[in-house]
Amino acid sequence: MMLKTTNESRSWATRPSQPLFSCRGIHLDLGGREILRDINVHVGVGEVLGVIGPNGAGKTSLFEVLSGRLTPKSGQVTFKGQDVTSLPLHRRARLGIGRTYQTPVIPEDLTVGETFKAARQAFQPYLTKFDAEYGAELVNLKVDEDVPTAQLETLNRRKLLLACLLMRRPALLLMDEPAAGLINSEVEEIDFLLRLLSKEMNIAIIIVEHRIELLGTIADRVMVMDAGEVISEGSMAKVLSDPKVHAAYFENVDEAA
Repeated sequence: MMLKTTNESRSWATRPSQPLFSCRGIHLDLGGREILRDINVHVGVGEVLGVIGPNGAGKTSLFEVLSGRLTPKSGQVTFKGQDVTSLPLHRRARLGIGRTYQTPVIPEDLTVGETFKAARQAFQPYLTKFDAEYGAELVNLKVDEDVPTAQLETLNRRKLLLACLLMRRPALLLMDEPAAGLINSEVEEIDFLLRLLSKEMNIAIIIVEHRIELLGTIADRVMVMDAGEVISEGSMAKVLSDPKVHAAYFENVDEAA
């Protein structure tokens, strides 16, 4: 398989002092309630940042801000040196920011081929069937194009959605629980794919994931959130040994069990 990276990605890889994507001082209020408080995030070319935390910590709300679905009360979001704080989701997508969701929702009234066609023609420049084949090859999606998407199992649904993103050559992926609903052998395939995207294609990835064992193998750094704040950040070993993380995360998990 021939892996492709853009010249722009290579140029940013030579600027270690300038993160590819970052946010600073993010505050978010919804319905009069403070959801995010002074959040700072940064990720470089080819870097994988894992995000963990208990339910209600603000992880999904953070992704809503980073992807452009929500505008923060204050703070700044920057991508490739450009302030994108006020840009909506579709404009960030055109700049090279892709997002996947915890539930792999696909258009179930279409076939696999029709889904690729819709993605190719979602916005200009329109892509060719060769681009779709490139995306499918990257994620190892081996499904005939005339198969109805409603018949796809969870892993192939995730692969289809990811292939539609990858054929646009994104520089950053925001991935919300890509291992949800998968069995162990399928998680191993996601593990391999994420390594391929980050380390060989230089795609930056910010990933929310509850499977600690997956993040432990692929994340360069881990950020722990609780109650809308970042309470710890560093290597997986560092955050797992942090008393604040145990108090906020693992003790809650034990109680729920």
